[in-house]
Amino acid sequence: VVAASKPVEAPGGGGGTAGLSRWQLALVLGAPILLGAGAIYLWGRRAARRGKGASERKTPEGRASPGPGGEGVSGQPDGPGHDEMSPLGRAQAAKNKGNKYFKAGKYELAIQCYTEAISLCPPEKNLDLSTFYQNRAAAYEQLQKWTEVAQDCTKAVELNPKYVKALFRRAKAHEKLDNKKECLEDVTAVCILEAFQNQQSMLLADKVLKLLGKEKAKEKYKNREPLMPSPQFIKSYFSSFTDDIISQPLLKGEKSDEDKDKEGEASEVKENSGYLRAKQYMEEENYDKIISESTKEIEAKGRYMAEALLLRATFYLLIGNASAAKPDLDQVISMEDANVKLRANALIKRGSMYMQQQQPVLSTQDFNMAADIDPQNADVYHHRGQLKILLDQIEEAVEDFDECIRLRPNSALAQAQKCFALYRQAYTGSNALTVQAAMKGFEDVIKKFPRCAEGYALYAQALTDQQQFGKADEMYDKCIDLEPDNATTYVHKGLLQLQWKQDLDKGLELISKAIEIDNKCDFAYETMGTIEVQRGNLDKAIEMFNKAINLAKSEMEMAHLYSLCDAAYAQTEVAKKYGLKPPTL
Repeated sequence: VVAASKPVEAPGGGGGTAGLSRWQLALVLGAPILLGAGAIYLWGRRAARRGKGASERKTPEGRASPGPGGEGVSGQPDGPGHDEMSPLGRAQAAKNKGNKYFKAGKYELAIQCYTEAISLCPPEKNLDLSTFYQNRAAAYEQLQKWTEVAQDCTKAVELNPKYVKALFRRAKAHEKLDNKKECLEDVTAVCILEAFQNQQSMLLADKVLKLLGKEKAKEKYKNREPLMPSPQFIKSYFSSFTDDIISQPLLKGEKSDEDKDKEGEASEVKENSGYLRAKQYMEEENYDKIISESTKEIEAKGRYMAEALLLRATFYLLIGNASAAKPDLDQVISMEDANVKLRANALIKRGSMYMQQQQPVLSTQDFNMAADIDPQNADVYHHRGQLKILLDQIEEAVEDFDECIRLRPNSALAQAQKCFALYRQAYTGSNALTVQAAMKGFEDVIKKFPRCAEGYALYAQALTDQQQFGKADEMYDKCIDLEPDNATTYVHKGLLQLQWKQDLDKGLELISKAIEIDNKCDFAYETMGTIEVQRGNLDKAIEMFNKAINLAKSEMEMAHLYSLCDAAYAQTEVAKKYGLKPPTL
């Protein structure tokens, strides 16, 4: 687990898979989250990437969309097609003249002709009239008159509610006018009408979702109540370090004789040290008192001041308060007389925090400095290896895992994550032989380290990806045997049931079990929301995404969750307005 607040999670730890956020995994590896083609279009971006890349049309239309969902966008104007003396014939003639001006780049004259076509067209000729409005919108678009574009597209859509071209043009106008919500609704309708096949509309949907997500998360995160994660998450987080002084148990000399006289209450510590009391609370899983006790040590400038700063910073990260953690980490890093292990650990945690804030240059600098000051610290290479996976620097990631393994030969976690890095490299390179070798690597790791849940979890991810569902299921069962209180494994196993057997009931039962084990498992709520979208239960999905948003441990993660929630909300609005729903499971 990379060491930020909700670090880049590992299945044996807090959430996704070694070093990748869940949506990245879904895109890169086709992870189990991809349940139904395009049912929630954030997951549909794979289709967009391999889409036909339709180029943007600049030409007006010859005629309207022939059917409710059809595009019918001939670049060439139609011939007269009507009695030229009839009102419709004269309107068509004016439109054809407008098309000639449009192609010649004389947009003002084209607008005059389309306006004439609109005034001549019989009001009952909806499809023809909608085309004239949409053509005039196209001319306004060339003049960057976005308000007029939106108004004319609205007229076109009123006359022909499933007019893809008018909806998409209006979406682009709303984007220019900074009407993000309206833009999202229009582009959602377009994505559904085009069955998630058009790259342009998918990219616009993705762009506006990200912008909305960032805006909302920035506001919400600033005012959020700090929330302590579950004990299982905290223990999993600390288990990703072996050279972390602050997470080591108290030494015998530090404890008093009357060690634990009353269960759940902190024992008396002989030395009047806030830090030692904080450590005692940590052993008792009484995590809420750790920040305040560490603060007492810091304010008293006690013997354990550096340790207390690092411990307080770590818990600030765990509750998602990076801005409070940073000054404490900065101070520890600058304490040249402090234990080098403390400084290196602070650099790992600050580097992970920077990565979470999408500042990879600062992150890389911190990891490199940690390696310089403490070259024998295996944690540095383990966590930097995960950073390199995130940055798609797979060869460098493997080198770091190798160095971690050299320093700590029994590090099952590093060996499992090295296998995963090699697997990703082989998979993205589409090399069957190296994929096979990577899969054999997983077999070797679980044979050598049969007690390492992470090895089984990562192997299960790769097996799922290779469509070896039965074996993946066995690997998740091994994880559950080893770590029965790890909620994340139940979520992954639940997703597997959906992809393997399309068994919704079993999938939801397992994800509900995850929430029962850890009611702060945001990954479980997010996954349940995704499934509810794909079942067509959009209101339930929004409720689940909102629960996940309230539990998010970083602004970036919250932004991603808002994107999912906004995507679901836009689909409810589109369903109401146009009677359109995406395919469901």
